[in-house]
Amino acid sequence: MLALQDNKEYETLFFVVDLHTMTTPYDPATLSTATNEIILDYLASGLDPKISAIFVQSDLADLHTQLMFYVSTSVSIARMQHLPTFKDKVKQHPKGVTMALLNYPILMAADILIYKASKVPVGIDQEPHLEIAREIARKMNSLYGLDFPEPTRFATKGEYIPSLTGEGKMSKSVEGSFINLTDDLDTIKKHLASAPTDSGQEDKVPSVGGVANLLTFVELFQGTDKKKEYEKQYTGTGIRYGDLKAELAEAIFEELKPIQAKRKEFESDPKRVRQILDEGAQKARIIASATIKEVKSAMGLKQLETHSWSGLG
Repeated sequence: MLALQDNKEYETLFFVVDLHTMTTPYDPATLSTATNEIILDYLASGLDPKISAIFVQSDLADLHTQLMFYVSTSVSIARMQHLPTFKDKVKQHPKGVTMALLNYPILMAADILIYKASKVPVGIDQEPHLEIAREIARKMNSLYGLDFPEPTRFATKGEYIPSLTGEGKMSKSVEGSFINLTDDLDTIKKHLASAPTDSGQEDKVPSVGGVANLLTFVELFQGTDKKKEYEKQYTGTGIRYGDLKAELAEAIFEELKPIQAKRKEFESDPKRVRQILDEGAQKARIIASATIKEVKSAMGLKQLETHSWSGLG
């Protein structure tokens, strides 16, 4: 997100997709708080409301869900049902398979296309959904003469943060897999302490699993040279994981300290945060409304005031 924001070639819009949370079982009592926490993380991490529009998806639900319906007319049910991500969610929530879940990729496509976005900063796991967005863009352009760009993923060095459990990626839905941006040094040390390791000395450095993930963290937070140093130790004298984890925790915390300090500033001024969200939503609404008007016209939904109208009977 920061890389895109710093690139003068792009106009950037970032929002919390709270409507997507509702596609699987969730707690209504905590949704608002969770949304606010993400907004604070965004602002504390460096998203700048003077450059980017920062808002909450549900503040423009009338437009996002409206476009979702329009573009859904170009997608078959079978295409949605065959998505691997849909099948995975069905296994996770066998009693929560709703139309909202089936429509998740269509809502994501609408989120992107409504701003005619060309780059989307998401993880590689979202690539199947981006392909749906591209398919929809092509179909809508072909059927109705629209000019939706085909969005591509904006990838960066830290696009995939591995799980502390040794399997998959960090996810707040998987306990013990993640480090919060708000964690203090002791908490980070505790999280890393539970990360799986091995004897610390083998003939070949592993490419998957707990040790491989730890070395990925070393590279991200301490640099490539430090990672190579540990790899040399692994095939030589051996790695002391206690020392590695302690040094890594310090490096991660140093990265998080300025974020945490800035976060406290925003936490203490909720009116300022609300103003940022309102202004961001206003900027986004101008763009989204223009797209909706264009799509409605192209699909034959002309405004009544453009015709003579004499009533019925």
